[in-house]
Order: sequence, then structure tokens, then C-alpha cells
Amino acid sequence: MDHKEMRRVMQGAFVLTLASFVAKVLSALYRIPLQNLVGDEGFYVYQQVYPIYGIAMTLALSGLPQFISKYVAERKDPLKRKEALQNLYPLVFWTGVLLWLFTFLFSKLIAQLMGDGQLRPLIQVVSFTFLLMPGLSFYRGNFQGRFLMEPTAVSQVVEQFVRVAIIVFSAIAFKQLGWTVYETGTAAMSGAVFGGACAYGVLHYYEGKIHGGALSFRRFPIFRLPTQHLIRRFLVEGGLVSIYSGLLIFFQLIDSFFVKNALQIHGLTEFNSKIAKGVYDRGQPLVQLGLVIATALSATFLPALTRYLAQREHDQFLKTAKIYLRLTTALALAASVGLAVLLPYINYALFKDYAGNAALVLFVFSIALTAVIQAYQSIAQSRNSFRPSLKGAGWGLLAKGLTTSFLTGSLGTVGASLSTLLGLSVTLWYFVHTGPEALNSFWKERQFGKKLVQCLGWMIAALFMYYGVQSLIFGPVAHRSTAFFASLAGVGLGATVFIYAVIRTKLFTLREWLMLPFGKKILRLNKNQNKNKSEK
Repeated sequence: MDHKEMRRVMQGAFVLTLASFVAKVLSALYRIPLQNLVGDEGFYVYQQVYPIYGIAMTLALSGLPQFISKYVAERKDPLKRKEALQNLYPLVFWTGVLLWLFTFLFSKLIAQLMGDGQLRPLIQVVSFTFLLMPGLSFYRGNFQGRFLMEPTAVSQVVEQFVRVAIIVFSAIAFKQLGWTVYETGTAAMSGAVFGGACAYGVLHYYEGKIHGGALSFRRFPIFRLPTQHLIRRFLVEGGLVSIYSGLLIFFQLIDSFFVKNALQIHGLTEFNSKIAKGVYDRGQPLVQLGLVIATALSATFLPALTRYLAQREHDQFLKTAKIYLRLTTALALAASVGLAVLLPYINYALFKDYAGNAALVLFVFSIALTAVIQAYQSIAQSRNSFRPSLKGAGWGLLAKGLTTSFLTGSLGTVGASLSTLLGLSVTLWYFVHTGPEALNSFWKERQFGKKLVQCLGWMIAALFMYYGVQSLIFGPVAHRSTAFFASLAGVGLGATVFIYAVIRTKLFTLREWLMLPFGKKILRLNKNQNKNKSEK
């Protein structure tokens, strides 16, 4: 890969990261007004079916486009690229059709297995997103294979804006027009279909603008039989990226089938079990926001890792991979711990009460586990190692599936959170257990683990002191606005103390600081402060 091509890759990664950041923020934030307007029961209805949409969009946005882009990039000749796409298209097309047929035809059974037959129309509506998947993934994959990231980025943001607008409109209609929570959920889920259709329109426009419509999929054959080798690559490589991109989505799907049912079997009424599940689902937007850090770091490091491996610079690859793991572990743990300590304020500020605090405090630690898992998976992916990663995900999902019902029945939604952490821990353990010892040593080098625990300890102590002072001066928080400003102040304090501790303990090297967003500015600010102190 020459310098010019590498620069295009890096620029494309930045554009895609920015779009992913905007999309994730939108996807997290709309849930707050949705819950505020439709209540915990309405939020439960939406979140029960959301994982089906999440799987469709994971396939259409990351899993299949990444596989298709790699498949296209392997061929330099334009005619061979088009032939490769024609061979692959029937496989993707029929995957989308079969997923739609299965979800639509068995919507009644799926709803019953989720413990709520009234979810059937929501499942039927969201099933149509699978029909949009082949076109979306092919357009995006082909553009990304040619290092054209702008069409994917724009389509992703447009899709989220349209979807969020329809969801918010549906929630307002619930208040103004007296819709039921199920009618509101069905209308909200239609946003996924309309958003996907708009994204398809954007990609079709770019295809005409850039390639003159040369890749019109309507002309591609859909009955061509793919080779066994292509099917194997499609399932292993495409499936791996899809599973890890949407690992928490699959965990949410397991929750949709087991949590509400387990709560009801073990004594809660149907209504109260819906409310409890809705409260438990409040953790999703918090985790999504926390994982934005991991997304940004992944886009920063993946091109560099791929380049070092392509140029056979194995020592540099190992150094960069360990830096990636150190930064991800430190920032994701800081985000999890900070959110856990501040969660009572955040819960009250965003969702109007303190319900579910214990379950949510545990749940936010999935940020740290998921972020480190994604880092390990990205490193494995850059080395073209797929099967061990699939096994790790499989064991984690199995652990989650086997323990959710029992732990939820025994401990309520606290048990559901514990089953998620257990499943993620199994996946992470598998990566560490099967990974190179030289890579796993990142935790011990320069006493990184010991220093990180020290930095987190300083942050926790500062936040508990903040709680004490807050309670002493102002008493118990009685208004959402007060809780909101208390949360913001706590986040600012926690971040400041953590950064100060990181600098004092020399947790990061100069190179690691420079690879962080705003790292150079933080170092410059610290240098200026030290200079002013010495002058005094």
C-alpha cells in the first residue's frame, strides 16, 4: 500500500469515525425523550424488539460492508471487481430475503417466546429492514473497498436522523393522540424502515454521481450458485465482524427472550415485569455513549496495525497493539467506574427517578469489557485471525444464554446485569487465554495495572467526597435539573482527577498521549501550569 493510498485510508477512517460518533450519539440520546414521554412500559415495548433492528443494521452497516470491501479491494482490475460482486450478490440477497421471511412469518412465535403476543406487529414492521440489507451493504462495501467513505458516512447520519425524527414524533403522538404503547412502538419501529430507505436513496445517488450507475444491482443475477469457499468466507469473516460489531445487540436479544419471562415466572405481575425490564433497559444509552471512545480508538489504530502487518514490521505491530490495549483499557474502565459512581444522579436526571440503580451500576461495567473485547478482536482481525474470535463470541453468548433466566429469577434485573457481565467476561477470558503472551503483557509493563488501579482509586475517592459535600451543603437532590447539573459537575470532576492522576503516575508515555484525542492539548496545558508554578 503506497503512501497516497494509506493517506486516503486514514482520511476515510476519520470520516467514518465522525459519522459513527454522530450516529451513536443520536442513537443513545433519542432513548431519553422516548422513555420520558412513553414511560418505562413504552420503553420496554420498544427495547424488546430493538435487537432485531440492531442485527439488521449491524449486518448492513459494518459486518457485511467490511467483508464486501475487503473482497473488492483484493482485486485491482475493475472487471474482476464487478465479477466478484456478481458472485457475492446472490449470497447477500438471499440472506436478507430469508431473514425477512423468517422474522415476518414467525413473528407471532417470536412475540410469544418473548412473553408478549402484542409485540407481533412491531416485529413484522422491523422485519422489512432485512430486505434493505443487501442493497445497503453492497453499496457501502463497494464504496469502502475503493476507499470512498463519504457515501457510507452520509447515508449513516441521514438514516439516524430520519429514524430518530419518526421515533420522537411517535412518542409525542402517544401523549397528544392517546396511542397505546404498542401502537407507539409500531410507529417508532417504522422509523427503521424509512431511515433505511432514505440511506439507500443517498447511496444510490452517490453511485450515479461517482460511477454513473455502473453498479446497478437490479442487473446482477440472483440465482447464481456461490462456491463453497465463498460461502465459508462469507460466514466466517462477515459473520465475525457482525457478531463483534453487534455483540451487545445479541446480548440484548437474549434479554428480550429471558428477562421479562423470568421476572414473571418468579412472582412479578405481567405489568410489573414489563416496567422492571423497561427500567433495566435504561442502561443501553449509557453504554452506547461510553463505547464511543472505543469506536474512535479503533478507527485510529486499525489502519496503522494493518499497515505494519502488510509491511512485515512485526515489532512495531506488537508495540502499537499494546498501546491500543492500554489506552482502551484505561479510558473504558475510567468511563465505567465514573458512570457507576455517578449513576444515581444520572438516572434521576435522565429518567425521572432512582429506579433500578443497583442493576444499572453493574450494567455500565459492560462498557469496559466490551471495549477491551473489541480491541482484542480488531487486533485479531488485522492479523486475519477469525476462527478463535468466533469461538470466543460463541462461548460468551452461550454463558449469557444459560445464566440469564436463572440469575434474573434469583436476583431480578441485578441478575440480568450479572449475566451480561459474565458472558462478556467469558469472551474476554477466551481472547486473553488464546492470545500471544507478548500481547497480554501490556498489563504488566511499566506497572500499568498497578498505576491504573491507583488512578481509578483517586477518581473514586474524589467523587465520593463530592457526594458528601453535595449532600452536606444542599441536602438530598429533589429536582431533575439539580441532578443534571450535579451529574455534569461530577463528570467534569472525575475526568479532571483521573487525567491529573494519569499524568502524576506517568500511566501513559508521551507517544500514547499524542495518540489520544486532545492528548496534545492536555499535555500542553499541564506543561504551562507547571511552568507557571515554577515561576512563582
